Amino acid sequence: MHQVYFDNAATTQIRDEVITSIVEVMQNNYGNASSSHSIGRSAKVLIEKSRKAVASYLNVSAAEIIFTSGGTEADNLILQSAVRDLKVKHIITSKIEHHAVLHTIDQLVKDYKIAVSYVDLKPNGNIDYLHLSTLLKSETKTLVSLMHINNEIGNVLNIKKVSELCKANDALFHTDAVQSVGHYKLDLQDVKVDFLAASAHKFHGPKGVGFAFVRKNSALKPLIFGGEQERGLRAGTESVHNIVGMERALKSAYNNLEKETQYILSLKQYFIESITAKIQNVSFNGKSGDMEKSTYTLVNVCLPIPPKKAAMLLFQLDLKGIACSKGSACQSGSNQNSHVLNEILCEEDLQKPSIRFSFSIYNTKEEIDYVIDVLKEFIE
Repeated sequence: MHQVYFDNAATTQIRDEVITSIVEVMQNNYGNASSSHSIGRSAKVLIEKSRKAVASYLNVSAAEIIFTSGGTEADNLILQSAVRDLKVKHIITSKIEHHAVLHTIDQLVKDYKIAVSYVDLKPNGNIDYLHLSTLLKSETKTLVSLMHINNEIGNVLNIKKVSELCKANDALFHTDAVQSVGHYKLDLQDVKVDFLAASAHKFHGPKGVGFAFVRKNSALKPLIFGGEQERGLRAGTESVHNIVGMERALKSAYNNLEKETQYILSLKQYFIESITAKIQNVSFNGKSGDMEKSTYTLVNVCLPIPPKKAAMLLFQLDLKGIACSKGSACQSGSNQNSHVLNEILCEEDLQKPSIRFSFSIYNTKEEIDYVIDVLKEFIE
């Protein structure tokens, strides 16, 4: 049976060189980085080298990088501390953010009675920048939380424009960049976000590690208390091998960015051309079918399949060895529709199955041919 992995927006295969670096650290640098002896100090040196390297890819200072267990923890650290410690009283977000943001905000409403405004969305899933400008005319301390790239429909936010709107209105700006770090160049001296979240396993690194970018003098305080690790902002013994693995993955991503981007872009183009040629009446959700206005890594396809038959689609694809998803992996097991698609699709299209296919350097055009043939057979 074929095994085809088209769920790279959920997680990615670890690069060989990353695995090698992780194993080397686990074998040779097993000390606790907080220990004062030489074995501990050697682990600390690796962490700080990795921090400096990660910072260099974003054009920020090493002191502004806080290592976390992943994007969800980074989002929580930023949002919770912004309300608790920076006295943010108003958060502007959208209804198609990742649940790491939306559910955290829901809890902050319960705990702190903050005000939340949801920016209007256009039918294609893009935010309405004019409405955002209106919402920013607030007298209370405000934080905007909008993701750079939507993980389900691939829409790309103009984070420079949003950052400029926020600065003009004295608001803070947080972006979940989990789908863009390692896939796009980000110069945070040019794009003045205040806070950013990233996760290593989205760019061929290990699971269980990520980072928060926290701009200098933000006055954020820790979410996890204990020791003084991560400059007092994130207690707990550092996962040295994962941190080094993440830095190695980021290095590979940016060293090969242009070549790998073009390759993955060619896969997406081929997928769109092939599926539209072989299956009638398919459509693409959000901007995911637009080669210039969506991320090059994924496409979200609405298929012309009756609801009763649609219920078996993912199961049948899995039986054929095809890994893909109907939305965020964090919603796996839920019987509910994607909260993103619920916001942008009409009732008729919501009754049809929508599948996200996301690509990486490890995919091929032959795999795309196989997947589309399986889909065509199922529909017929």
